[in-house]
Formats: sequence, structure tokens, C-alpha cells
Amino acid sequence: MVRILGLSAFYHDSAAALVEGGRIVAAAQEERFTRRKHDSDYPANAIACCLEQGGVTLDQIDRVAFYDKPFLKFERLLETYVALAPRGFRSFRMAAPVWIKEKLFQKGLLRRKLQALAPDVDWEAKLLFAEHHQSHAASAFYPSPFRKAVVLTMDGVGEWATTSVAIGDGNDLEMVREIHFPHSLGLLYSAFTYYTGFKVNSGEYKLMGLAPYGEPKYAQTILEHLIDLKPDGTFRLNLDYFNYCTGLTMTNGKFDALFGGAPREPDEPLTQRHMDLAASAQSVIEAAVLRLTRSLRAETGIPNLCLAGGVALNCVANGKVLRDGRFDDIWIQPAAGDAGGALGAALTASHRLLGEPRPSISSDRSGASAHLRCREAEHEIGNEPAPLLPSCTTDAMRGALLGPGFRLDEIRATLDAAGARYETLADDALIDAAAEALAAGEAVGWFQGRMEFGPRALGNRSILGDARSPTMQKTLNLKVKRRESFRPFAPSVLREDVADWFALDRDSPYMLLVADVSTGRRRPPAEAQDASSGIDQLNVRRSDIPAVTHVDYSARVQTVDRETNPRYHALLEAFKAKTGCPVIVNTSFNVRGEPIVCTPADAFRCFMGTDLDCLAIGNCFLRKAEQGASLEHEGSFEPS
Repeated sequence: MVRILGLSAFYHDSAAALVEGGRIVAAAQEERFTRRKHDSDYPANAIACCLEQGGVTLDQIDRVAFYDKPFLKFERLLETYVALAPRGFRSFRMAAPVWIKEKLFQKGLLRRKLQALAPDVDWEAKLLFAEHHQSHAASAFYPSPFRKAVVLTMDGVGEWATTSVAIGDGNDLEMVREIHFPHSLGLLYSAFTYYTGFKVNSGEYKLMGLAPYGEPKYAQTILEHLIDLKPDGTFRLNLDYFNYCTGLTMTNGKFDALFGGAPREPDEPLTQRHMDLAASAQSVIEAAVLRLTRSLRAETGIPNLCLAGGVALNCVANGKVLRDGRFDDIWIQPAAGDAGGALGAALTASHRLLGEPRPSISSDRSGASAHLRCREAEHEIGNEPAPLLPSCTTDAMRGALLGPGFRLDEIRATLDAAGARYETLADDALIDAAAEALAAGEAVGWFQGRMEFGPRALGNRSILGDARSPTMQKTLNLKVKRRESFRPFAPSVLREDVADWFALDRDSPYMLLVADVSTGRRRPPAEAQDASSGIDQLNVRRSDIPAVTHVDYSARVQTVDRETNPRYHALLEAFKAKTGCPVIVNTSFNVRGEPIVCTPADAFRCFMGTDLDCLAIGNCFLRKAEQGASLEHEGSFEPS
């Protein structure tokens, strides 16, 4: 049985993953431990977490796989600067010392870091390097439920590739086509993220959330001036309008002139123009993705599609690909960004280099009905027990619940040290107390089991609310999350009830598909008459679950099944029993500018520093009204 540690680091979203005998044991992002959002440093804490979850030490690791090839990336940077000289000199002058000192010689840096903890191991022989898009593709295909699939990866840029196509078949994963830098859908979207006043590499979610408030008035302008989009989805950008190759910003004066003004400052108010720009950028990205997926299905004839890369986190586009119906089924890596590259590198080494079999699949998946069969008691190679791995159904990611978990005694010790007032409840009583609080309109922090891997909270590090409440979205945004009021929240819904509430009848466990609220759950047109424009649309109640219904009647749906997350499923069942509604608001347990909570101490701090009403942490239940005033953390959170 081979143990492989996968790493991503030094750019953004550093992470580690442990694969053992071909099976995913653990994965975590460094930001969760350091509390620095998108932390790019060497993932020492994430590595320690993975080793602890796997019950192994570093010297028991057989291979360490890194998620990209630094020399190829430096080659791209150098060639870009040379080709565009002298325009790129300022950017080159700032980047070159960092590359020469740190990034170019990452193999030596990694070897020294590993040897500091396991000095007797020959790390030179154990280090492996995968290409960036290969790591992304592997993270999407190998955990998927498909024997054979087309794999489409789209992001900003790896070494050279910005868009790539691979064909996965069993253990084989062959990269067959690439589009290279500087032509990039991810960078095009990030340019509009920057131009509308949001932070690149973290504000793309905001641009997507803002888009439904606008009209795609500038879409044709984008297609005519910024991107030459071919019928098959291939494309080239017009670099005259962009500054990311040679400068320190994404766009330039020519871009400003085309769209009628300078980039929005982060503290400036959002106008209808910004909303229309967001809608236009979203429309063009959707058109490009749909053209790519349609041409790939027609060309390959393969019925299954896997997606990865940062663009695969655009759940609106994903939903349109699904509804387009060209592919029978799609599967998206929940940690689709660079953090997932750590997992992909480890899986590449496991399955492609070393030939370890993937977890067995009973048959080719048709629609969403077939299941991946993962044995609880045995690894696929050898007979060693794997007590940390719950059984899985539709994929090998195990609900993405791959981070650290905490025992009740650890939780209680943390709460006692903080002077918290709480009661320890049996499972049923805890679930009933949380469901009762939700039904009463209270905001509940929900900290259970192992932490999620990827950018989404999926019911283990979540803030929950009543989806039926017309004020819950505003309350959570302004008083708890402390973020922009326009941003929507996602619903968690019992898998068995999803088709009754949304235009979706399939698994969506990772919150990566957008679907419309069912017609029967919408308010009649007279009641849901649109406000004039802009953010005022927030005040219109559009459905029976207004807290999770966006202004275009859409929702980013998470289905919850009993097998993957039994505790969270039980909470939804209890809430349904009290209210008749199997849908609750689920947003990540954090505030703006801070990573999702990881430890009980993180959870208690966030609970006390916000207007959360209750906290269910393990089997401990806390009410804010019962805590001492001295425990509140005034001004402890700084916005990004």
C-alpha cells in the first residue's frame, strides 16, 4: 500500500492531501490553520493535519507530489516579458527577485522543509512534479464516478495552459488539447472582477452574485473587442485592452474607454452600470463554456464530463451545462481551484504513475443513478483498516469532509477554557434544539465532524438559517457575515425532496450547480413584481424560501443525503418535521475576509464576535443570550 502526500503552494490556496492505497484519506487548506485567507505559504499545518488524520508519520510517506512545474512557469513568465519588452520591465523587476530567491528552486525548498521533519529520508528520490492542468484534471476525473469521461479544465493560468481537455479512461488520463496564456477565460473574468472593484482571485464569486441584478448590455462589446470566440469554444483575447501581461493591474486605459470609465474603487457604491458589466461578463463566460462542452461532446462521443479549475467554481455556468443536456452526466471537483491541485497531484502519482486501482465502480454511471462502491473495512490494496473513511455513494470525495475533526472532550476543554456557558446534549436532543432555533428564526453556527475541503461549507462548518424568512438574507449578510448585502445564500435541501423545491432532480452535494426554484414554490407575479432596478430587487419576496432565492429565481443548491452526512441530514429532517420545509440557508462559518473556521476555538470566537444566536459544536449547545458580556469580541474581524 503506497502513501502519497500531495502539495500545492507558493501562489495561492496552499493545501495538502493524503492518498493511501489509491483512496483519499485527508485533504485541507493551509488558510484554515493560519487564519490567513488564500494563504500561499508552504502548507506545514495542512500536512500535519493530513498525517494525523491518516495515522501516519512523514517518514512513512512513499512519495510527495507537487501540483505544478516551477521551471515551466518561470519559462512562461520569462518569455512573456521578453516578447513584450520593454513594457513589462516594471512587473519583471518586481517578480524576478522573488522567483530567483524562492519559486524557481522549489524542489530544494520542498526537500529542506521535508527533511527538517524527517531527516533520514531521501526526499530527492521521493519528490514528484505534475503539470498544473494535469493536477486539475486528475482531481476531477479520478474521484469521479465515471470509468470514462471528457475532462475540461479552465482557470487563469498554470504553467502555460489556461484551458485544457483530457480524456480519462480507467487509470489513464491523457491530456489532448490546450489553450495557452495569455488567452484565458479565467483572466477575462478576473479582469471584470478587478474592473468592478472586487479583489482578483477571491472576488469572482461576488461578480457572479452581482450578475443577476444587471442586463448583459455589454456582452456584444466584449465579443467584438475583447475576445474572438469561435463556434467550437476556442478563443483568443485582444491583449490591447489588458494589462496583466506587463503591468500591475488587470486592465488598462483602453479598457476603461471601451466601458466608459475607470475601475470602481472598492469603497465606491455599486451602480446599475457595474451590475450590467457583471451580467455581461457572466454571459460571455457561459457562452464560451457552452460552446466548449458542446463541441467536446460532438467530437468525442463520450457521455460524461468532469470539470476543474477556477472557472469550474462558476456554478451558474455549470448549471447551464447540465441543463444543456449534451452530456448525460457531469461531475465537478468541489475543490476546483489551486487547493484541489494538491489532491490531483497525489492522485496522478497514485493511479497514473504507480498504477494503483481507482475505488471500484459497479458499472458505468447512467444519469445520477449508479453508485461508486467504496469498501469501509479494507483498502483496495491490502487489508489494513480504514476507520476514518466513511462509505461513499456517488464519488470518491466522501462529501469533501476530509479535514480535521474534534472529540467531545477537546471541544469541552476549549469551551471551558473560554468560560463559555453551554449544555451537553444527546444527539437527538442537540438536533432538536438546533432545529427549534432555526424554526424560531435564529441564526445557528453548526460545527460538526470533519472540516470540508474546498471553498464551500457543506454542513460541517456552516452558519444556518430559516430559508422561509424574508429577512434572513439581510440579517446574515449584514449582522453575521458582514459582507455586501447583494450576495445570495445557498440552500441545503434533503436529497429526497429536492425536485419538489427546485428544477433539479439529481445529486448536487457540493453546491456547484445553480437551478431555479420550482414554479410551484414561487410567489404569484402580482406578489413578486420586480422592483425598478438594482439592489432594490432584494426587497421583493419571490418564493416560499426567499432567503435562498436570488433575484432571477435561481439558487445554488446543495443536496444532503443520509449516507454522506447523516447528522446534517437528521437536522434537515427535524426542521422539516417542525415546519413542513426541508430547506435551510447554509453559508460558510466565517465572516468577510476570514477563512472558514477550523477549530472549536475558531468557532467560539466567530460565534461571540457576530450576531449569531446559537452554536451547536459537537454535542455542545450554546445560546448567545446566556454568555457573559465579557466574552464578546468587539471589532475582532477586519473586512478584506
